Amino acid sequence: MTHVTNTTHQQQHSSNNDILVIGSSGKTGRRVVELLQTRGIPVRAGSRSSNPSFDWQDRSTWRGALEGAKSVYITYFPDLAMPQAPADISDLCELAVAAGVEHLVLLSGRGEPEAQHCETIVQQSGIDWTLVRASWFNQNFDEGAFIDMIHAGMIALPVGDTGEPFIDANDIAEVVSAALTDTRHRNQLYEVTGPELLSFADLADIFTREANIPVQFQRISREEFHQQLTSVQTPEGMITMLDYLFTEVLDGRNAFTTDGVQRALGRPPRSFADYVRTASARGAWNQEEVDSSEVSRHV
Repeated sequence: MTHVTNTTHQQQHSSNNDILVIGSSGKTGRRVVELLQTRGIPVRAGSRSSNPSFDWQDRSTWRGALEGAKSVYITYFPDLAMPQAPADISDLCELAVAAGVEHLVLLSGRGEPEAQHCETIVQQSGIDWTLVRASWFNQNFDEGAFIDMIHAGMIALPVGDTGEPFIDANDIAEVVSAALTDTRHRNQLYEVTGPELLSFADLADIFTREANIPVQFQRISREEFHQQLTSVQTPEGMITMLDYLFTEVLDGRNAFTTDGVQRALGRPPRSFADYVRTASARGAWNQEEVDSSEVSRHV
C-alpha cells in the first residue's frame, strides 16, 4: 500500500458521525482523543468515567456507548491475551453492527494467538476494519508498570537477552488517528514496531546514557517474579497473563522490526532513545507519585 498521511483525503465527520474511543484514558486512547480534538473531529471518550460510560466489566454500558458512533477504536484492558477477550470482542462487534457502526480499529498485540483470534473476529464482523498490531510500548516505563523499576534503578524481570522493537505510543496514536479519518486505511493490517531490536539490558543502558538515570538490568526467575507480584497484591489472573507475556511471547517470536509506521504515516518510527530524552526533559521520572497500576504491555 502506498503510504498516506493522516492529513490528506480525510473522511469528513459531523456531529452525528462520531468516533468512539474505547479506553480513552489509556496510553494510546488518550493520545488518539487529543489528536482528533486538535483537528476538530467529533470524538467521544469511552471509559468508566465518561458519559455515557464504557466498562469492559459491565456489558450493560456497551450499547449506550456505541449508539451514534460510525467509527470505533477498540483497546482491550488489560490485554487481548486474557481468556475472556475473544468472547468480549465478539459480543462488542455484534453490538457495533446492530448500532450501525461502519468501521472498527483494533489495537492488537504481536505474537499472541489470542490476539490474532480477536483480529479475525473483527475482520469477520461484516463491517470495515483496521488492525494495528503493536509491539511493547515505550510508555510502560513512565506511565505504566515499569516506572517503579526506573525509580529503583533496577529492571528485574524473568527475561533474557531477546530483542524487542519497543514502539512509542505517540506513533501508535498517529497510525490509529489516520485509520479513523482516512478511508484508505480501511481493511488494512499495520504491524507497528520501533526501529530497532532492544533487550531489557539495552534499555537499562539507554536510561543511564540518555536520561542520566543509573539503571541496571537483572534477570530473575519466574518464581521470584511471581513473589514480587504477589507481594503487591496483583490478582492471580494478572500474574498468569504477565508470566505468559514475559516467558512465552518474549521467546524471540517477535524479534524483528516491521514497516507498519512507515506505510501508514510515511515516516520512520521514533527510537527508544528519543522517547527517553523527551520524557526525561519533561521530568517524567522526577514525579513522586505516579499511577503504575496499568500492568498491561498495551492500552
